[in-house]
Amino acid sequence: MKRAAAIAIVVALSLGAWAQQLPNHAGSFRFAVIGDSGTGGRRQYEIGALLGQYQKTLGFQTVLMLGDNIYGRETARDFRNKFELPYKALLNSGVKFYAALGNHDSPSQASYELFNMGGQRYYTFKPREGIRFFALDSTAITKRQLEWLERELAGSGSDWKIVYSHHPIYSSGGRHGSDLALRAVLEPLFVKYGVTVVLAGHDHFYERIKPQRGITYFVIGGSAKLRAGNVRRTLLTAKAFDRDNSFAVMEIDQDTLHFQAIGRTGVTVDSGSLKRASVPVSGISADGAAPQ
Repeated sequence: MKRAAAIAIVVALSLGAWAQQLPNHAGSFRFAVIGDSGTGGRRQYEIGALLGQYQKTLGFQTVLMLGDNIYGRETARDFRNKFELPYKALLNSGVKFYAALGNHDSPSQASYELFNMGGQRYYTFKPREGIRFFALDSTAITKRQLEWLERELAGSGSDWKIVYSHHPIYSSGGRHGSDLALRAVLEPLFVKYGVTVVLAGHDHFYERIKPQRGITYFVIGGSAKLRAGNVRRTLLTAKAFDRDNSFAVMEIDQDTLHFQAIGRTGVTVDSGSLKRASVPVSGISADGAAPQ
């Protein structure tokens, strides 16, 4: 009863706190993003309730999960308490969740039906013509996975190529930060094949990175856990929020992607839009310094 009351209070507050919503244009494609979500705790349920309210307004039918989907034990009861119940309203509305594996996740999650991974640790799906998502297993990047990624990126034919995984190759987190080893093998492929947006979790906060070589990177890792005050703002940081839990909603409308990051109390903590780049451009270098 206490959990239900707390959720009701948060949702009530949020209904009056929405400072902005996406354009919500007819015919656009909308989706939500959560990361590091599978705790089964009160904050996960609160984020789930707020996410359900946004789904009613925006009508999105896709949610991306950026890893650490189920912390701790992974019994049927755990999947129920740490996923099915927090997002019950969304599941009942036909929303599909597409998970990437995190370092706290068992590879067996790939076979869990509601994660829509098709039994694969990395996979791709096309929700609409011109849009394709690529889910990676960043905990175990192998030569085989890199070859698969290059093949899929090269042959996708989609205008919008969006990659998501658990570990960020750009992050200002004091605990983890940028994974430079992953950056060395992944960024060249992202640039070569025209990836526009890359989403990751792992660091338990929200951060939007200034475009790097024509690509916008987001860290969305605070949808249940929070590492308060952990953002070490650098030249990389366009916007960051590490004071509360959060999630994001996004909308692709032709050549524009609109984004909105929402805190647990319903306050919009970041919003804006970006254009799909036709030609990659140079950004900030690997050490975070502006190019000369």
